[in-house]
Amino acid sequence: MQPIESLEGKRVALVGLGISQVDFAVGLENGKTWDEVWTINSAAAVYKTDRMFMLDPASRFFDSNDAGKQTSALTRILPEADYPIYTCELDDRVPSAVVYPIEDVCNATRCAYLNNTVAYAIAFALFNKVGAIDLYGIDFSYKENMHFAEAGRACVEFWICKCMEADITVGISSRSTVLDSNVVATDRLYGFHRLDKPLVAVPHEGKWIIGPFEDIDEKLAEHGLVLHKDEEPPEPYKG
Repeated sequence: MQPIESLEGKRVALVGLGISQVDFAVGLENGKTWDEVWTINSAAAVYKTDRMFMLDPASRFFDSNDAGKQTSALTRILPEADYPIYTCELDDRVPSAVVYPIEDVCNATRCAYLNNTVAYAIAFALFNKVGAIDLYGIDFSYKENMHFAEAGRACVEFWICKCMEADITVGISSRSTVLDSNVVATDRLYGFHRLDKPLVAVPHEGKWIIGPFEDIDEKLAEHGLVLHKDEEPPEPYKG
C-alpha cells in the first residue's frame, strides 16, 4: 500500500474511548473542524467517522464477550459501516474492513513497536504524512489493568515522538496523561518546577518558548499566542 495522497498535510482528530473525548465534543460545539476524524473501536458509535481503527479481529466482538461493553455497539456498527475499518484480518461480517498495511507502515517508519490500537493509528498518520493529529480520549488510565496502561502509554508516546520528529503537529487533550498533558504547566519541567518562579514551556513553530510562568503571557503575546486554556462548552447566545 502506498501512502494516501489526500491525507498528506491534513489535520486529523483521533478519538478514543477515554474520558477526555469530551474535549473533542466540546471542540465540535465551539466550531472546531478537522479534515478527517478517526475513531478507535466503539467511539465510532458516537462520532461521525472517516476511518476506524480496530486492530482486534472482528471475531472478538461477534463470537465472544471479551470486549465487554463495546461488544453490542460494535456488532451493530461493523456490518453497516461505510468507511474503512483497519483491522488484522478480513471478515465477511465487516464489508468495509481493510487489512492494516502493517508491512508497509513498519518498513516506511523503520519500526514495529505496536502494542495497542492507538499506536497503530498514529503510525498510520505518520506513514501518510498528515500535517497535524489531535488526540482525544487517549488517556491510558485504567482502573482494572494498570500494567497495560503503562505499556500502551509508552508505545503511544514513542509514536508521538516520531510524528514530532517528522514535523507533524500533535495536540493532546489536557485531561490526558499522555506526555503529562494533565499535569499543570508549572510542574512539567522537573527541577525548574521547584524554583520560586517555575518555568513553563510552550511549543511554537517547531521551537519552544520557555520562561517563568508569571511572565509567559507577555512572551507569548510577542508571537500572537496565549497560554492554552481548556475548552469550555458554548454558552447560549445572548442576543
